[in-house]
Amino acid sequence: MKKLFTMMLLLATSVIFAQGTIKGTVTDPDTGTPLPGANVMVAGTSNGTTTDFDGMFTLKIEEENLQGEVVITYVGFVQQRIPYDMQDGETLDLGMVSLKADENALGEIVITSYSLAIDRETPVAVSTVKAEQIETKLGSQEFPEILKSTPGVYATRAGGGFGDADLRIRGFQSENVAVLINGVPVNDMENGAVYWSNWAGLADVTRTMQVQRGLGAAKVAVPSVGGTVNVVTKSTDAEEGGNFFATVGNDGYTKYGATYSTGLMDNGFAASVSAARTTGDGWVDGTEFQAVSYFVNLAKKFNENHELSFTAFGAKQRHGQRQNRHLISTYRESERDRKYNSDWGYKNGEVVHIEDNFYHKPQISLNHYWTIDDQSFLSTAVYASFGTGGGGGTRGESKFTNPEYRLGPLGPVDVDRIVDENIANGAGGSESILRASRNDHNWYGVLSTYSNKLNDNFELLAGLDLRDYTGKHFYEVTDLLGGEYFADDSDVNNPNKALQVGDKFNYYNDGKVRWAGLFTQLEYSEDDLAAFISLAGSNTSYKRIDYFQYLDSDPQQETDWYNFAGFVVKGGANYNLSDHHNVFANLGYFEKAPGFDAVFPNYNNEEINDDAENQKILSFELGYGFRSSRFRANVNAYRTTWRDRTETRSFQLSEDETGFANILGVNAVHQGVEVDFVFDATDKLRITGMASIGDYRWEENIENVEIRAEDQSLVTTVDLFIEDVPVGDAAQTTAALGLAYDLLDKTTFYLDYNYFDRYFADFDPSDGGYPNTPGSATRPWEAPSYGVLDASIKHGFKFGNFDATLYGRMNNVFDTEYISDAIDGADSNAQTALVWYGVGRTFTVGAKLKF
Repeated sequence: MKKLFTMMLLLATSVIFAQGTIKGTVTDPDTGTPLPGANVMVAGTSNGTTTDFDGMFTLKIEEENLQGEVVITYVGFVQQRIPYDMQDGETLDLGMVSLKADENALGEIVITSYSLAIDRETPVAVSTVKAEQIETKLGSQEFPEILKSTPGVYATRAGGGFGDADLRIRGFQSENVAVLINGVPVNDMENGAVYWSNWAGLADVTRTMQVQRGLGAAKVAVPSVGGTVNVVTKSTDAEEGGNFFATVGNDGYTKYGATYSTGLMDNGFAASVSAARTTGDGWVDGTEFQAVSYFVNLAKKFNENHELSFTAFGAKQRHGQRQNRHLISTYRESERDRKYNSDWGYKNGEVVHIEDNFYHKPQISLNHYWTIDDQSFLSTAVYASFGTGGGGGTRGESKFTNPEYRLGPLGPVDVDRIVDENIANGAGGSESILRASRNDHNWYGVLSTYSNKLNDNFELLAGLDLRDYTGKHFYEVTDLLGGEYFADDSDVNNPNKALQVGDKFNYYNDGKVRWAGLFTQLEYSEDDLAAFISLAGSNTSYKRIDYFQYLDSDPQQETDWYNFAGFVVKGGANYNLSDHHNVFANLGYFEKAPGFDAVFPNYNNEEINDDAENQKILSFELGYGFRSSRFRANVNAYRTTWRDRTETRSFQLSEDETGFANILGVNAVHQGVEVDFVFDATDKLRITGMASIGDYRWEENIENVEIRAEDQSLVTTVDLFIEDVPVGDAAQTTAALGLAYDLLDKTTFYLDYNYFDRYFADFDPSDGGYPNTPGSATRPWEAPSYGVLDASIKHGFKFGNFDATLYGRMNNVFDTEYISDAIDGADSNAQTALVWYGVGRTFTVGAKLKF
């Protein structure tokens, strides 16, 4: 037995140590910058890995492959093969591996190289998420939730419906966070918001998602207050291949799809297509959903100087929503607890979504890349998107919120009863109906960037950003609920209408926006120093056309154009103190045009706020980075001041006259410190972490703002008591700790813990604020802190001729109960706040077959 035990021990020891490790860093030959996502394989085997964001890789070598070749490939570069010969247990460092550009290969989407930050070179705070992380960790979460372990980011599912996610960066809501897809801006042109349900299939085709906090490095005339999220989709693959995938999860979650690429053909043409379908019941009651997403990329390389790339993607989706928040006591009283949703019901035994969202927004772009000469390059993207859809709701008598029309206490709406009453009303028409608030739009744009390498140290960039947008807003009848018609007199051109399904009513207007931007940037780079200075100017024009409130013959039906000029000045520098240490700083000031609703605050063409002021933002940041073979860390300190934030308040001056206050001087400061790190503790274990401590608050009170009627008589005065009141709707303290452990050669286990604290309920400072008087609250309600643990596992194996991967994901492992979003109540406490609870424990399992 002793001999047998000794032999087994020796055998096990030989297996454990009969391997080696090869590591290195893959770089671009022209710039020396790292190439993230490069494939590194052992020739003739399926053993491989990819480089991280710093271009670094670590590859384990088994006993039978201690002699061989490492094959490194990256789209747009020549394959490189490096022979090696090593001993058991040896670690071989290949150092810097510089790839050679492939003149015959398709280039990347060049515009993205102008918008992505480069580690140890671009002087901004940045975090990057690659496709592999999205594939492994997203599960059934909403796309922005993949960023929740990023410093300064607070991402939630809002009401919990499919695609209803919300994202804040450094305390700024989505209206002040620039979102780019392949370098093209996608924030709503009227209010700046981002509706993630419009991009329901984006996660399937994302290659890289980068968050640039603060001013950002995007080389477009987009004024970003909180930060910039740049999503880079897949481009056409250089080699032929594809995959099939399928995922199932809790509450009926099902997703399946496929991807195929032709690879680069001899004639210079290549194509990639992808499609997926997602359905489910939703974790929250009444949030069933279905979506079909698609992606197409066609590319043609004509010669060494010219290349065209056509991309189209989108997702047609419909989902039920939990639109309304509730008191905490309401959730407690409901049998459904955290899953309670008041915005749905039953009709003929089937679910009816009282509040829902349906939208389809194809994004189409044609990119031309022109290598003019060895020093200069021109990239031009012509793009368009056509949005159709909106959100559901009700009209007529308020039966949907009446407890008498519910199936049991706090139960779903008894829509059958409403139908019966509408039928009984006969010629009187429907008393209550379902409607949709439509927001269709047509958006066209051109984004062109020219770069010229002036010499070895200086590069000049300049660009043009033109956009034309028309948003069409109207109510539409979607269900008469048994009635013969619905009476409406809102259209002065056709009063007393008997509405049918599909008819417009209540309001119908167009919001037209034109944007013209110019930008230029001078970059300097020599040895360990990189610096830039950037200037941008823009003009935003607004026009409103109202088809219901004004006769067709009335010249007031269409307003003039109202123009607001803005500009951006920013600069920064990064200095690499050594191979391990770098420091950076950036500073910027810009003025941002007020939003569309600030110019037309009372939704008509008479009361126009043409005195609306630009918002003024000053931001600066200091950062330090450390890089070694096993440990990487960043520390950032920032301060952003926001002057003359757009605030208006409407008033009823008399029975027939309304008015508004244009409130200036509403200022806020957002400042804080962020730390993040990656530690490769062993060849099998990687530990990540971050901490973010913010201080977001309003700076000073605004008192005695006078409101006057048309005859200049004083109507009232406005006071906003907000000095030192915390800015709401974002956790001001966040932290995260994660680990990835290789259980086997192709099996990795992930744990991620995220902690959130100092979340203050949202409130509108225009409502008056928090007067510091006895018995009154001096700040909004602070929700309890919470932490959530998520877990994933990924296993790769051979399945016939396929490379197969299995995925498992569980979010909120311990089913933690927490409040993710809140609106402040009358007494600024837990009893009066209106809240949404976060999603409880969920899971998904999936598989992918590559060919």
